[in-house]
Amino acid sequence: MTLREVGARSGVSRSAAYRHFADKESLLTVLATNALSELGDALEVLANSDDSAENSLRSALLSLIAIGRTRPHLYRLMFTMPAGDPTDAIRVAERTQDLFLDIVGRITGPQQASRYGALILTSAHGITGLDLSGHMDLDKWHTNAEELVDTLISLLPKAR
Repeated sequence: MTLREVGARSGVSRSAAYRHFADKESLLTVLATNALSELGDALEVLANSDDSAENSLRSALLSLIAIGRTRPHLYRLMFTMPAGDPTDAIRVAERTQDLFLDIVGRITGPQQASRYGALILTSAHGITGLDLSGHMDLDKWHTNAEELVDTLISLLPKAR
């Protein structure tokens, strides 16, 4: 899709998008950055809530999976290095990652947060991918994304 098509589909002039974005890659970078920022805002609320760390982590992972289910193209953009200037996207992604690791660290302890955070995030990403592709079949696996998230969290070591 071109920026002219974006303008036409948005109900504005075909050239309107060029007044805000240099090219399609710049638009996609802003979309991904905004999505990561919104996810970071949600994680900040969870990190500062009175909920248990396990409940906060569950909510965080299910929020991520929900983005994949309801907005798969945006979800893919969030996990793709932008072709445009990545400076803002990297800053926002680092904030989001730090908040995620803070929640994980409340369960595992800060020293193990990165390792287990990566394990859980890649697992959630795999769950989302299977769900999107139709391979997370309840009849086949006898489980669903929510139960898998609960299982992942239950397997985390507790901080001493």
